[in-house]
Amino acid sequence: MTVQYDLEGQQRVYEKWAPIYDAVYNRFLTDAHSKTSTAAAACGRDILEVGVGTGLMLRYYPSDRNVIGVDLSVHMLEKAVEKVRDLGLGHVKLLASMDACRLGFRDESFDAVAVPFVITLVPNPESALDEMRRVLRPGGEIVVTSKLGVDKGLQAWAEERLAPLMGRIGWSSHFKVSRLEQWAARHPDMQVVEVAPVFPAGFFKLVRIRKR
Repeated sequence: MTVQYDLEGQQRVYEKWAPIYDAVYNRFLTDAHSKTSTAAAACGRDILEVGVGTGLMLRYYPSDRNVIGVDLSVHMLEKAVEKVRDLGLGHVKLLASMDACRLGFRDESFDAVAVPFVITLVPNPESALDEMRRVLRPGGEIVVTSKLGVDKGLQAWAEERLAPLMGRIGWSSHFKVSRLEQWAARHPDMQVVEVAPVFPAGFFKLVRIRKR
């Protein structure tokens, strides 16, 4: 069965967000961005950031890394290009408009793939993860950070109670950590090696998936 995605609709939404995204999320996402970039940089020199958006995370990578950022929205990317220029981010080698499910890179091109706050927005997350796995070198990691729900325990109970409020601001706990674990389990060369809480109080989570 062929699945149709409304990529143009997503691009229109991102176009509206682009002018205000930084003002809304910059400080709130600092902890998550810092830890995500650190985890990715620990894997090696060549890093792909999927869902680079307005480039909020680009400043956190070490200057001796080679970072390529891709995003569906050209309007978001325009903001990222401005940051690279204004902040002198020489480690950012390329910013390009690209569908996460159709990455235009050769197999095993990167030591790490950073995925900050985008996996829950991709129409087909498993297809996107397959592409990230394809371009990832053995020993490298996919580092996912997002609002990810859990299946049981006190946090699951709290997420269920807060769901209506979170829905009003566009956040959902329907995408569970277990979905990433299930994807990894279907690929013998992929393994979830860490699930860590990030600010605020574990509301966001960082998941490291290593390619053996």
